[in-house]
Amino acid sequence: MRAGNYAWRDRRAKKRDFRRLWIVRINAAARQRGLTYSQLASGLRQAGIALDRKILAHLAVEEPQAFDAVVAEAKAASS
Repeated sequence: MRAGNYAWRDRRAKKRDFRRLWIVRINAAARQRGLTYSQLASGLRQAGIALDRKILAHLAVEEPQAFDAVVAEAKAASS
């Protein structure tokens, strides 16, 4: 019973931990490009770009040129 309770709890904690990690990675990459996380998220909403945090974090770490293009679109939409 106890193991099942821990497993149930930690499956939910894992989701929170990954979300926190993705936000930290996106914020760090966005700040290198002159934006904060919230400014980037707002610009993406205004531009109509629907990328989730997992994909944005992957782009920020693995494909910086693609992330630069996304940031440029967000900046253009928010200006």
